[in-house]
Amino acid sequence: MNKPRFTMLVTMILAAAASRLIPHPPNFTPIAAIALFGGAQFSSKRAAFLVPLAGLFLSDLAFGFYGITPVVYGSFALTVCLGFWVRHRSVQRIAFAALASAILFFVLTNFGVWAIDNLYPKTMAGLVDCYVAAIPFLRNMLLGNLLYSALLFGGFALAENRFIRLREPAGVAV
Repeated sequence: MNKPRFTMLVTMILAAAASRLIPHPPNFTPIAAIALFGGAQFSSKRAAFLVPLAGLFLSDLAFGFYGITPVVYGSFALTVCLGFWVRHRSVQRIAFAALASAILFFVLTNFGVWAIDNLYPKTMAGLVDCYVAAIPFLRNMLLGNLLYSALLFGGFALAENRFIRLREPAGVAV
């Protein structure tokens, strides 16, 4: 295991997760970008899932949990899988995965809101209303995913260019 790389990745992910505590527009958060970044950067699939989801969990301790928490965590676990596809990094792949993860989150979590909560009638019209009401949140998530993905992937690429020891795969012995 490359300890400097692993330590840098964990530090970047936890710092990004902590940024959720800073006031921000709804859904303009780093969480999906963290999941993509973890999936793309950790050589260990276990670490790729564990570290980003632990970052989400730790930041959720400050916000509390909610009825659709399992759906939210599931959508971010699927986003880690998108990160595996991004391992052969290119700007286009990262941007596509950032956009795809926002759409995935939008579809899954809003279906979860409709199915689990009592905010909308359990009809097709209620489901459509749920998705329509969530469109402003989707816009914010698309923008947040693109920005935070650029910061995480770009920042780490700069660090890899500067510090050769960061270039080796980062596994984990957990």
